[in-house]
Amino acid sequence: MRFPNLNGRGFLLPSRIQASAYEAGGEGRRSKNWQVSDAGPTADAIGNLSTLRQRSRNAYRNDPYAFIAVDRVVSNTIGTGIAPKSKHTDAGIRKRLHELWEDWVEEADADNASDFYGVQTLVCRAVETVGECFVRLRVRKLQDGLSVPLQLQVLEAEFVPHTKFEQLANGNVIRAGIEFNQIGQRVAYWMYRAHPGERGEGSNDLVRIPAAQVLHIWDRQRPGQLRGVPALANVLLRLKHLDEFEDAVLFRQEVANLFAGFIRKPAPEDPPIDPSTGQPIPPGYSPMIGLEPGTMQELLPGEEVEFSDPPDAGNNYGDYIRQQLQAVAAGCGLPYELLSGDLRGVNDRVIRVVLNEFQRRIEQIQHGLYVHQLCRPVRTAWLDLAVASQAINLPDYSRQRRAYLRTRWVPPAWKYLHPVQDVQAQAAEVSNGFKSRDEVVLSRGYDAETVDAENAASLERAQELGLIYATHATPPKEPKDNE
Repeated sequence: MRFPNLNGRGFLLPSRIQASAYEAGGEGRRSKNWQVSDAGPTADAIGNLSTLRQRSRNAYRNDPYAFIAVDRVVSNTIGTGIAPKSKHTDAGIRKRLHELWEDWVEEADADNASDFYGVQTLVCRAVETVGECFVRLRVRKLQDGLSVPLQLQVLEAEFVPHTKFEQLANGNVIRAGIEFNQIGQRVAYWMYRAHPGERGEGSNDLVRIPAAQVLHIWDRQRPGQLRGVPALANVLLRLKHLDEFEDAVLFRQEVANLFAGFIRKPAPEDPPIDPSTGQPIPPGYSPMIGLEPGTMQELLPGEEVEFSDPPDAGNNYGDYIRQQLQAVAAGCGLPYELLSGDLRGVNDRVIRVVLNEFQRRIEQIQHGLYVHQLCRPVRTAWLDLAVASQAINLPDYSRQRRAYLRTRWVPPAWKYLHPVQDVQAQAAEVSNGFKSRDEVVLSRGYDAETVDAENAASLERAQELGLIYATHATPPKEPKDNE
């Protein structure tokens, strides 16, 4: 049915709209108290972002399950580092790029606390804890003696105030601390000179940093979202209640361990006399009797002993904790077994299925987030400065820049679940042409050219020393005349 276009902008809805066919969209008894927000992607993310960040950091510091959830994602995503492999066609150029990169990796951190792969770990931990992180590209002087005059400064999310919104005179707009031009491109970040939480000099001074000098690493959940949200956001409240529940159970068990008894006496006709003073004992006074190991306490006629019977943790305590941790693991995108360390009832086939799903998620994060937002921009800035500073001479760089920048980023290899079977499967894939040998070597986190060079050098050294190993191919026998 076609409705008349009355305003020139679209069709009017019918005057009578039928009820939602989805129960979740209805207003019945079961959903009338379901209050939701219709805020946009940025307003939704920054509504209570400061509180979320601080609670997430607090949970990471104090809650073992929050710590292990973040630590497991960081260790599996970054590991020993996501390393580059040049895809340039010239083997000599690939080797020179690799050597220069290895020299710079040790100098990459502006704080000189780690190497480039340590910076990756720091960034990943910040993103998992508070949802985002900033990396500033700091160009250094040639006199500093770096192999390539570039270092990386990692900055926490608070350096860019998410509450700063402003319309500028030149037509640009600042949204959540990020300046956009009139066609929606990021042109600058407004940053504090010092961390605002330190409350020191410069913690209130904002400066404009061009976007070309800043990398913003964050996990975008909605189109148009400008700032990141902690990965623990949907489990923080559950973790808090679980921690309080375990504290209550622990306190109850501490009370239960206090072996206490109470002596019942018949009501006397005359006021009792304190034997130590000879005076009547005031009403309501109850002397305490200590209980020591091996004590045989003789009671007076008519006295009885009643021992305390405090409640225990309950028969369903373990099941409840397990169910809650399963919910936490689901909210964090982790297998329950990795979060809790509980491997009861899990065999090798089940754990392989579980880890395959987890590894698929980690690979998505590695390539969709950290390679795209961190590794590639760093590699581009590094190569541009390497050529500009004459740390490396690349012929016709301005015209062939794309060819020089073509890089494959190789994350750390996953450990074998069944070493013999896994290696045999990979060998069968190579021998049947399903996969190249170079691809297999890369999947293990190594460079095939480096492996070949090392094997050749090892073989030459072994031959010089007269050594024979099973891995060295033996030449075929010469056929005899009668064969």
